[in-house]
Amino acid sequence: MLVVEQINTSLLVNWLGFSVGIALYALLGWMIFRHSESSGGKQVRVLLFLTSVLGLVWNAGELVVISIDPSFAFHPLISVLAYSALGFLPTVVVHSVQLENKQRPVLTLAAYGISTLAAGLHLWAYIAGRPVPSSESLVLLTFGAVSLTAGLLLANFRQTIQRKAVWVTSLLIFAVSSLHLVSHQGSGSSWPIELIAHQSSLPLVLAILYQNYRFAFADIFLKRAVSLILLTLVAFGIYVAVARPLTEVAAGLSVPSTAIILVFWVGTALLFPAITRFAGWLVDVVLLKRSDYELFFQELAKQIDESESTDVVPALVTSVLAKEFSAASSSWREVEYLKNEKRLGAVNLTGDSIEAVIRTVEKPFYLIQLGEFAGGRRLLSEEISIVEMAVNHAARRIDALRVTHERCEREFREQQFSRLAAEAQLTALRAQINPHFLFNALTTIGYLIEESPDKALQTLLQLTKLLRRVLNTTDEFATLDSELQLIDSYLEIERARFEDRLRVSIDIPDDLKKMEIPTLILQPLVENAIKHGISTTRAGGEITIRATVEKDNGHDDLCITVADTGDGRALLARPESTGVGLRNIQDRLESYYQGDARLELYRYRDVETRAVIAIPLDHVRGEKGIESEVVLT
Repeated sequence: MLVVEQINTSLLVNWLGFSVGIALYALLGWMIFRHSESSGGKQVRVLLFLTSVLGLVWNAGELVVISIDPSFAFHPLISVLAYSALGFLPTVVVHSVQLENKQRPVLTLAAYGISTLAAGLHLWAYIAGRPVPSSESLVLLTFGAVSLTAGLLLANFRQTIQRKAVWVTSLLIFAVSSLHLVSHQGSGSSWPIELIAHQSSLPLVLAILYQNYRFAFADIFLKRAVSLILLTLVAFGIYVAVARPLTEVAAGLSVPSTAIILVFWVGTALLFPAITRFAGWLVDVVLLKRSDYELFFQELAKQIDESESTDVVPALVTSVLAKEFSAASSSWREVEYLKNEKRLGAVNLTGDSIEAVIRTVEKPFYLIQLGEFAGGRRLLSEEISIVEMAVNHAARRIDALRVTHERCEREFREQQFSRLAAEAQLTALRAQINPHFLFNALTTIGYLIEESPDKALQTLLQLTKLLRRVLNTTDEFATLDSELQLIDSYLEIERARFEDRLRVSIDIPDDLKKMEIPTLILQPLVENAIKHGISTTRAGGEITIRATVEKDNGHDDLCITVADTGDGRALLARPESTGVGLRNIQDRLESYYQGDARLELYRYRDVETRAVIAIPLDHVRGEKGIESEVVLT
């Protein structure tokens, strides 16, 4: 009974092992084929594809052999194919090692010769009607594996112990496997012997992949392979150590053994996430020695976000990636066109180097090139994913910087246009000094020359002073005190004309006289007050100019008022057409203060007419260009 149980366990080991082998080698072949398609066939790795084919033939063939009746006609032929495929697997290991180190293919040719001879011996045994597999062939493979291991150790004496340990261990496992196949051929063996004898192809595929993992999804395959192997070992271990003894005990207690198996089956399924995480850690940290890419990307993204120049971003990404991946060669450049319509953030493998495209919304794009990785390092799917994330983030940052720069340039142009418009308005204001006013002033001066020469001279000097101030005004802003001096010169000329009919009152606190307001913004108001409030009445009137700080909607306004005692009917009869001067004032206030300042006209029947300019106090500058501070009383 005990022997039967051992045989059943041995069969279980083989079924599990060959099934796992089929899954791993099929997954390897599918991933290589998929990667070669995505790269236009340039990345097909012949050795890895050959490995997947040989592994599939061996595992599928042996699974069929142990599952069908030995009397089946093609049973020996299937064994020939399976064992021949197994014999070529160590040859692929030797080939990959010599290809990796760019050595002369002496050992590779010897390995292919040994494998071919071993396959021939299996075939000869089948033709001669002898047992298959051929014991002579297995002995040849055993001594061949040991000899090839020794040869590789001599040829790769300077290679690191870690890298040598992988393929040395795999070849020696194969040698021991072949030796056990010779010793226990045709007899029932315990499950540990069956595990060593028949499942040597599993470490071989991992060794080949580790030695020559040139396709981009090798790390994903390694994680899945390790996860599957660990899961199988855990399930088998639970069955042998716990489930099977319990089923024997339960047989005497009338407990269905199927229930016990199902319980442990569910338990194994619950362990799968932990096994997957452990496999990922094993591949990333132990095997590939990767750093924490999540933390790396967070730090890189922070540096990208802090960059303020479109040229700094690709240079930063290139230098950081080159340092992280130990690339001796790194460069970036602007490109206007992309070949083959590469997708956003595409990372293209070209031999032992990569190209990554920072594809922004608008041209130019940026092409990053990395190569000459230290120790022959390859960038796998995880590294490629990080590179894609980096170039995508860089593309978005460059787009944001370009939008910001365009906005700044647009605002700068708008400011330039506003300044030019303000200069044009000042020019218009200088040219706008009412020709009628000049005509009246000159007429008054001519009259005074005969009646009062001294007064005529004073008036002429005031006119000259006024014109000089107007023509020499180039700044967009002037202090309120400076504007009052210009208005005083203007009023002196008008007083010579109207004499006692014109009375002027100015009430402006000294602290407000330092406030800056748009240049020549009060003169048109005073001119309109005289034109519509004084000249139209025989008795004349009074013009009042005052400045105050008043609250409006929760904020303080600097209010400058020009009032006259006229009825204002001519001024307010057409409120939408109040003259070029007033429209100019409204346009300038809108331009300088973006709608926060305003010009308001009021008429108080038989009392006065007012024109009020209101500017938010926090928009008003002092005489040195700083924000003014006014103490309210």
